[in-house]
Amino acid sequence: MSNSSSKTRLYIAGHRGMVGKALVRALENDPRYELILRTREELDLTSQTAVNEFYTAEKPDQVIVAAAKVGGIVANSTYPVEFMIDNTRIALNTIQGAYEAGVGRLLFLGSTCIYPKLAPQPIPEDSLLTSPLEVTNEAYALAKITGLKLCQYYRQEYGVTYHSAMPTNLYGPGDNYHPENSHVLPGLLRRFHEAKEDGLEEVVVWGTGKPRREFLHVDDLAAALVHLLNLPDPPDWVNAGTGQDIPIGELAQLIAQTVGYTGRISYDTSRPDGTPRKLTDSSRIQSTGWTPAISLSDGLRLTYQDFLASNQSATLRAQ
Repeated sequence: MSNSSSKTRLYIAGHRGMVGKALVRALENDPRYELILRTREELDLTSQTAVNEFYTAEKPDQVIVAAAKVGGIVANSTYPVEFMIDNTRIALNTIQGAYEAGVGRLLFLGSTCIYPKLAPQPIPEDSLLTSPLEVTNEAYALAKITGLKLCQYYRQEYGVTYHSAMPTNLYGPGDNYHPENSHVLPGLLRRFHEAKEDGLEEVVVWGTGKPRREFLHVDDLAAALVHLLNLPDPPDWVNAGTGQDIPIGELAQLIAQTVGYTGRISYDTSRPDGTPRKLTDSSRIQSTGWTPAISLSDGLRLTYQDFLASNQSATLRAQ
């Protein structure tokens, strides 16, 4: 902890993103922490000089790296150079800069896309680097693997508690509801909402509806990260998920119920299904005492309330 205060000075990199906002919600009234926040305009994390000057001036005790350049499959496939360079720079600058500034604790955020395309299901942490990655987001995954490994190496070589968390598919307040670029859950929520508003008799879901996916509410992730930050000897990296998955067809029905859409749901089987199943093994983090608290049905209800409020106030994220 800082000598000048009884509170831990915690820098959250990426506090305006979906995860960063959830961390701020979880910690802004926590008496243990004094939050240090900077917007992208105030601090360019891809600049080593800027990051080093920031660390020297602010002297945080702990850091959570939730910042990243993110995008959908099209963006990742079209701009792999930018995704790899920007995310690698963010990882290197925030982690190396933290060590050089004397930060003793750092938690780096990745994604379960770091695991091989053909990883066993549920995906254990030990499957990392055992076979090829999914090609469409390989550049992003490699950058995140670099950050994870750098944390592991700093801990191994210099004894600092630098560790990582790999969340599964996230949803909740601050999600992206773009018609083409959003992920499956926010994309379906928007489509069912608009179908109800427009009085449409049918909503068509891509694929067969059979692939299974896992979803974690972002506020549950924030609780998991705070939990990890307070473990005296955390694992080098952990998956953060619910350990449960649901067929896309059942998810669609659940979203329709949440939104109040009563029309037909049909499936366009000419569209690709993607991976049949993607489920993380979260037994490692659960063995440390954390379990998710928000059920999918409750999480969808809360998410829809936030969607409606954001839509009403014209602050809905749709990039």
